[in-house]
Amino acid sequence: MTITTRAAVLRRSTDDQPFARSAPLSVEEVTLQPPGPGEVLVRITAAGLCHSDLSVVNGDRPRPLPMVLGHEAAGVVEEVGAGVTDVAPGDRVVCSYVPSCGHCADCAGGHPVRCADAQAANREARLVTGRRPFRDASGAELHHHLGVSAFTELTVVSPRSLVPVPDEVPLDVAAVFGCAVLTGAGAVLNTAVVRPGEAVAVIGLGGVGISAVMAAALAGAHPVIAVDTVPAKLDAATAVGATHGVLAGDDAVEHLRELTRGGVTVAIEAAGHPGALATAYAATRSGGRIVVAGLPHPRHQISVPIASLVGEEKSILGSYMGSSVPRRDLPRLFALYAAGVLPADALVTSRSVPLDDVNAALDRLHAGTEVRQILTP
Repeated sequence: MTITTRAAVLRRSTDDQPFARSAPLSVEEVTLQPPGPGEVLVRITAAGLCHSDLSVVNGDRPRPLPMVLGHEAAGVVEEVGAGVTDVAPGDRVVCSYVPSCGHCADCAGGHPVRCADAQAANREARLVTGRRPFRDASGAELHHHLGVSAFTELTVVSPRSLVPVPDEVPLDVAAVFGCAVLTGAGAVLNTAVVRPGEAVAVIGLGGVGISAVMAAALAGAHPVIAVDTVPAKLDAATAVGATHGVLAGDDAVEHLRELTRGGVTVAIEAAGHPGALATAYAATRSGGRIVVAGLPHPRHQISVPIASLVGEEKSILGSYMGSSVPRRDLPRLFALYAAGVLPADALVTSRSVPLDDVNAALDRLHAGTEVRQILTP
């Protein structure tokens, strides 16, 4: 027996804008095979539109196509396959786009985002079980996006991709915890391990960057400086804990050094752009830490003055998914949200965007007028 559902399918990557006209995502009626052993059927109630999705659409992050897009989501478990005991029908869950195996050396060592099995599954656009359960109207197989494929009414995922959501957290907010909050807050708390009183700059104020600002303020950093090319995003960062806003440009490094009397202790690069990383490096004081959380096109390279790296003892740290352990970190972050000290609602700038409006939503995301738009399939 198969299940019928509506899904946003990407058949070819394109940067032909506006996307509302070129319509790279087609909302189609597709079929979905029921969950097999070690799989879970989830009804998606909220899916965040992230720059990582846009990067697949425009080709910056090449993926196998055609694909049911979307990786940041929350929903309700509808059915579980054989052998699944982690979740049960009716459970409210958030999706994680790295379904770690739990038993390899990296998983056992507390670094599930490095799990080779999960990375292979995501690279090959399949579930960790090996299946691709979506089919289009002609019966052709559709690829899975990061083990989630969230731009659909129903999806099948691994239970390793799911974390329970407490009742006090609305699902349209819980969705952004699966990517934006986990990545941004994790970059600050897990990768950089920011300490009270350290000067922090966050460069790039999308969902990840705004989350990093919130976490830096929560960690007691001072000052917390937000940097972006869009003035409205500086205001948004100030509303969630930034003490200063700096407009990105030729004088941004000088301004950051003046505000901190010599440079920041920690710079979080969340823009996924080589220029942003250059700013982060130049604005960091001796002994400081540069955390790279943004994902640019694979062709991008960086040039680092080695004498400065050695002589000033700076550290450049990669941070994928905030160096997080989702089943450890998400319950903590949910608790902080429930306590009112992690204002993740601020990330959601548009709620209840219909799935049929996904291409217009891509245009708003590209224009920088939105932080997180929530699709409601």
